[in-house]
Amino acid sequence: MPALNGLEQEEVTAAPDSNFQRFCAAHGILSVEDFLLHDVYALVALAEREVNSEELKQGINQVLAFIDTQHKPWLNGLELLEDARQNKHLLPTGCQGLDLLLKGGLLEGQLTELVGASSCGKTQICLLAASNVTYKHMSSVVYLDTCNSFSPKRVAYFIGVLNPTLKQVRCGILERIMANILCKSVFDIFELFDTLDQLQTKLRDQARSSDHKVRLLVIDSISSVISPILGGNMAYGILLLEISTHKRRSLMISAGFLLKRIAYEHNLSVLVTNHMVGGNVGSLKPALGESWKGVAHTRLLLSRVNRTNKCSISVLKHPSMARGNSVDFLIPEENF
Repeated sequence: MPALNGLEQEEVTAAPDSNFQRFCAAHGILSVEDFLLHDVYALVALAEREVNSEELKQGINQVLAFIDTQHKPWLNGLELLEDARQNKHLLPTGCQGLDLLLKGGLLEGQLTELVGASSCGKTQICLLAASNVTYKHMSSVVYLDTCNSFSPKRVAYFIGVLNPTLKQVRCGILERIMANILCKSVFDIFELFDTLDQLQTKLRDQARSSDHKVRLLVIDSISSVISPILGGNMAYGILLLEISTHKRRSLMISAGFLLKRIAYEHNLSVLVTNHMVGGNVGSLKPALGESWKGVAHTRLLLSRVNRTNKCSISVLKHPSMARGNSVDFLIPEENF
């Protein structure tokens, strides 16, 4: 999320002035993210103690107005249908099972969530999708790695499967393809917000540049950066002790809506992975709870036969497909 002193670069009618920024800084608020974590009513009460209280309260209202603009506007059914017809296309991932199940690939402009137990192949599908999009579509991929699982050697292998003539890493074509996968390690939700803010700036500028268009955003895994704030993981130190459960969930939902906004406004596909946790009677269920359940447009469950490359993928949620539809498939076996 942007810093308060950077709001003048956003699409807002008026950015908070320097007095308001100094007031916020005095209370540890340096960004919109900090603002969301702060009790707004307490902030207003602090502002009322100041000589320039009216100007400070106006600044608070301006930031709140900016936050409101981050959500999609109301659209009627005709506008949604026209948008679907003209702007949203399927993005093939190169994963036979996934593309077959989704009748062509990931829908651009939407968020797809892939859930599954540890070592079921979620990362492999993400790497295969990144390989396919950069090679076959000559587009860029942004890959946010939250658990050190990105493997450039595996990507090179997948590209070699797509075109056996490119198996040598020294090949100039392969190097250019690999250069179009922009990978960044992200280890907490606050860094995720900062990274997504930087990405939005890049996406706004890409139409004016000669760079390949970003068509796919991968986050592997979204649960690795969100679960710690929901469970009060002390890895965040004293900060989480001051954040209520409600605000932690608000951070999670804000991250989800931001991803959907990026997908919609820039017409790209967003693919995130989520791990499984224990449910009732020893069963497994997707992590992040009921609040996250409705965020993704499409939710898919991945499983695989132990110690093989045989996988199954099924629909948990889809805007136009029945729950339970499934496909069995194989992932290329080398180093799997």
